[in-house]
Amino acid sequence: MDKNPHKGHRQRVKKRVINEGIDSFEDHQILELLLFYCLPMKDTNELAHTLIGHYGSLSGVFDADPKDLCDTAGVTENTAVLLSLIPALARRYQQGKFKQKAVLNSTTAAGAYTMALFTGRLNEAFYVICLDSQNQVNQATLLHEGTINEAPVYPRLIVETALRHQAASIILAHNHPGGSRQPSSADVAVTKKIKAATEAIAITVVDHIIVAGDGYYSFAENRML
Repeated sequence: MDKNPHKGHRQRVKKRVINEGIDSFEDHQILELLLFYCLPMKDTNELAHTLIGHYGSLSGVFDADPKDLCDTAGVTENTAVLLSLIPALARRYQQGKFKQKAVLNSTTAAGAYTMALFTGRLNEAFYVICLDSQNQVNQATLLHEGTINEAPVYPRLIVETALRHQAASIILAHNHPGGSRQPSSADVAVTKKIKAATEAIAITVVDHIIVAGDGYYSFAENRML
């Protein structure tokens, strides 16, 4: 007797992925497929339904804290690590699609690049993107994680980062997880302070982009600089 009664089902699912991709899969089927690789001898369909029921959605499962997955959902550490890797892997994949010297010479290009930086991030984060004289990215530096109201985004740190990476200009970027794309009064105030500090050393702030959901707000596009 086959020691793994689920083998035939798993092979059919894998063949379907190869032939069709996963666009036609339900969320629980995608999760069931992922779970194949850490639970080789178990029916993962029931667990997939349970996890989505507990966390509310497929993205909710991926965003769950690994410890909570183990303690609350009762999954193994291997399973928790695999599931929690998905957002970070998606972010790395998106960033990898850009060449090392991406050219950000338009709001559209800068917006796409910036959105890739925030893929899968649950907490607010603040980046400085350093550009050379040809608008090519020298470095995208994560300066802070936390709300911008409390963030120690001092102009001195921005200036040091821009000088270290030989920036001719910079793009500021942060996200509003689960919030509005519109800038807050703190966003506007921080931008003005940074702009004044960098202008003193002949480095231009060409944009400040706020990412929220599946879109972004550009200070430059809205004439806020």
